[in-house]
Amino acid sequence: MTGTDGKRDHGGGIDGAVARFGGTRGDWIDLSTGINPLPYPLPDFPPDAWTALPDQGAFEALSDAARAFWRVPGGAALLAAPGASALIARIPALLPAGTVEIPAPTYNEHRAAFRAHGWQEGNGDALVVVHPNNPDGRVWTEAELASDRRLTVIDESFGDVLPESSLVHLAERPGVVVLKSFGKFWGLAGLRLGFAIAHPETIDRLAEMIGPWAVSGPGIATGTVALRDLGWAEETRARLARDAERLDAVMTRAGAAIAGGTTLFRLYDVGEAARWQERLARHHIWTRIFPYSDRWIRFGLPGPEAHWARLEEALA
Repeated sequence: MTGTDGKRDHGGGIDGAVARFGGTRGDWIDLSTGINPLPYPLPDFPPDAWTALPDQGAFEALSDAARAFWRVPGGAALLAAPGASALIARIPALLPAGTVEIPAPTYNEHRAAFRAHGWQEGNGDALVVVHPNNPDGRVWTEAELASDRRLTVIDESFGDVLPESSLVHLAERPGVVVLKSFGKFWGLAGLRLGFAIAHPETIDRLAEMIGPWAVSGPGIATGTVALRDLGWAEETRARLARDAERLDAVMTRAGAAIAGGTTLFRLYDVGEAARWQERLARHHIWTRIFPYSDRWIRFGLPGPEAHWARLEEALA
């Protein structure tokens, strides 16, 4: 799924919106991503987080926190990486190129990564699902993924809003890789932190591909503290659920129909998505539309109360 300029379609792109509709970056509200707008507060970093290569103890502390938070089964191993995207780019190299099924529409980096490694699309050697899916929020079941495929990738980048639906228990099985993203639920996308959970042999191979010291010292320190903060996670899930309901109410009053999503982003059927996006952009509010649907528009959640007021004014 690429745009007319050949680039893969993503959220963000505020610089392009500024060039087209004016203002400065600071004038804009970016609702085009599914990132928590009220992020986890950064901890105080020890001085050597910036000056020293991360040591084994720091990596182990991060790994222990991640295993506990996601309830990683004992037979699975875990690897921290500089963002889930870094793992997505390397996973197709785990096997010789074959055929991969990637149910659409979904996050397009998976398809791009498999194509770059010579894979063809088809029902065969590998399966990739995003769980819950981006952009429609589809939740997969274990029964739907039962197969004899050599590789199954379960991307749970948005899964921390639905911990009860996680399929991380499948990561003990050879050939299953579960992905986790730190940037979305914790709202710290710029930190670049992601995780792969899989059979130890698979994790060993991915670790060789990623290389040593893949995660920065500040990334390790922040991830370790945040993953241990269960109270913040519970409060954030509740807040996101309330705000998702609020956004649905705002949008349905404006004439949109709910088409899916998660509590980190909402998908609406508005009939003429490009017209809606342009209308909001003239108020310096940026949203997400898709090259494969002229009806769908996706909104992240407004954060500060002032952003909610600006959105409602723009829709009035």
